Amino acid sequence: MAWELSDDRPIYLQLMEHIQGDILSGVYPLGGKLPSVRDLAACASVNPNTMQKALSELERSGLLYSQRTSGRFVTEDEQLIQSLQASIAEKEIAEFLKKMERFGLKKEDIIKLIR
Repeated sequence: MAWELSDDRPIYLQLMEHIQGDILSGVYPLGGKLPSVRDLAACASVNPNTMQKALSELERSGLLYSQRTSGRFVTEDEQLIQSLQASIAEKEIAEFLKKMERFGLKKEDIIKLIR
């Protein structure tokens, strides 16, 4: 999948979101090993230092962990993954509802359209 990065937000945040999305969608399964920093940076066409920052932040959040000589791995905490999925879904749904309401639709109308 192509890494579509824009200039409107910090690159490392966009990298974090992309990797997070890959984890949540199963591209990188629970306990799975991530490619190296250099490989990920090459795929995303970014500086390895920028990728390192994104991965470090994901480690800080608990989504990734490092094994000293083996690399980085996805957490095995299924509850953390489910919680993150729910949090992202709630945020996206709220943004969607706000946007639809700006178009003059009421929540009941939006639900009917979705069904």
